[in-house]
Amino acid sequence: MRIGSFRLGGFRLGRFRLGRFQLGRFRLGRAAAVRGTVATFVLLATMTLMGCPRGGGPGAAPTGSDGRSAHASAPSSAGGTTGDGSSAAAAPPAVPPGAPRTVPAVRSWTQAQGPGWRPGAGARVVTDQDGPLADEARRLAGELHLTTADGPARAGDVELALRPGQAGGPESYELTVRDGRATVTAPDEAGAFYGTRTVLQAVRTGGGLSEGVAKDAPDRAQRGLNLDIARKHFAADWIEARVREMADLKLNQLGLHFSDDQGFRIASDSHPEVVSAQHLTKAEVRHLLDVASALHVTVVPEIDSPGHLGAVIKAHPGLQLRNASGEAARGAVDVGNPEAGRIVDDLLREYAGLFPGRWFHLGADEYRALMAHDPQASYPGLAALARQRYGAKGKVQDLATAWLNDRAAVVRGLGKTAKAWNDGFFPDGVVKPATSIEVEYWTGKENGARPPQDYLNGGRTLVNLNDEYLYYVLGEPNQFRYPTGERIYRGWSPGVLRGTASVAASTSGPDRVRGGRLAVWCDRADAQTPDQVAAGIRLPLAAVAQKLWAPGTPGLSWTDFTALVAKARG
Repeated sequence: MRIGSFRLGGFRLGRFRLGRFQLGRFRLGRAAAVRGTVATFVLLATMTLMGCPRGGGPGAAPTGSDGRSAHASAPSSAGGTTGDGSSAAAAPPAVPPGAPRTVPAVRSWTQAQGPGWRPGAGARVVTDQDGPLADEARRLAGELHLTTADGPARAGDVELALRPGQAGGPESYELTVRDGRATVTAPDEAGAFYGTRTVLQAVRTGGGLSEGVAKDAPDRAQRGLNLDIARKHFAADWIEARVREMADLKLNQLGLHFSDDQGFRIASDSHPEVVSAQHLTKAEVRHLLDVASALHVTVVPEIDSPGHLGAVIKAHPGLQLRNASGEAARGAVDVGNPEAGRIVDDLLREYAGLFPGRWFHLGADEYRALMAHDPQASYPGLAALARQRYGAKGKVQDLATAWLNDRAAVVRGLGKTAKAWNDGFFPDGVVKPATSIEVEYWTGKENGARPPQDYLNGGRTLVNLNDEYLYYVLGEPNQFRYPTGERIYRGWSPGVLRGTASVAASTSGPDRVRGGRLAVWCDRADAQTPDQVAAGIRLPLAAVAQKLWAPGTPGLSWTDFTALVAKARG
């Protein structure tokens, strides 16, 4: 005889056929079988009333099961039951075909046939929970409201894995959507992180990922934002928010210009007398650096010298450079004064220990002595010292170049690569700038500044901060205009280093122009609030991210790109 389905207190018993059946070595008659079945039902009812654990109840495995059991690893079928007998959610609707809609755009996408992937009920982010990608998994799971697990991965999951030796470089990744799951593989942690950004943005912009394979990597190694916190104090949480915004755009470098004439904005143990009242504590900086490191953003500190040292001069007025008439040269120290070099070197050593990244920016721009029409006549003391040190052909520029080389030697001894602005490099001097110093090109307008092609022809590598496109200068002084994302999106590329024309194609590749940064300068600090700055740079920063990741002509119109940016931000 057949007894239909039973549900007792939420516990479902399947269909049973009672008749003659064998239990162990005993053959039971039909009556005995019925009596046994009834007893079983009574027992189960009693257990239910007592609140004993059953499938899907309080005693069931948590949603975030580590997936080590056979039940956890078995894929479930739509509308049926999972391996542990609990009801499975219906399969989510298929994702329409097409590359993930992200900012910056995925560079290579191969479409395949299949339903794709969406973050459905029970989906997990799978990786070794004690492995190098555990933090990436937890971050993505939190953003998508999923759980994490060790694996193995099953249908509905996102899996993260390192594959040392996978082609494409450390920031590359592959994203494969197949059999109802999404798999991110990368040769290094940075690439895996960027793969999770693609997954996250694809969910925000399109609900999920279509079936296929993405192979993605940045065109340029250095991509980011430069922030002037010396002229205008920005709170630590505001800077942290910019780092998070950068990371979602796959930007990897934040320059912090924290010393200038108007302020010195990070606490100092070696020279506390130079620090402004409004400043970041070292605890705040360490927290910021921890956040940046977790998001694969390198923070590059900048102490600009021998110009832009007004905050230091305020505490040490004896370092002030003066011209032939005795007038102070704003922000400039006397490079012939050994005490000036000692104090700056103290600060370089201190902050090299605070900032763990590979670079230290030394500035070297706009030294007032070299902005004079005739530096030798305007600063005769420096001119005499140059001839004394370097012979009859020695000039003031040789003293400035020697200053730069000395500071570069200090940071090089601390394991850092020096950066400096392009107008701190002078041709035809007796003293040559060290070849190890990386040139950050911002202008061809300053006295003595040369076209970018000159630096490239001389064997230098450059980083692009073209003031025509990439300078967001508060208050728009000196004919600056706030850059627009549209202008960057339509007209700028890494090879456009000065004005609107590109350098020669043979010298504009990633091996010669390493990347670029959007730069915020706070010349008129009160012209905008921090919130206005954040809003003003949102689209320019997204456009820079797109052009540094994939410098070719974008596939979207500007209107469509701005709409995508809004969706991708979530």
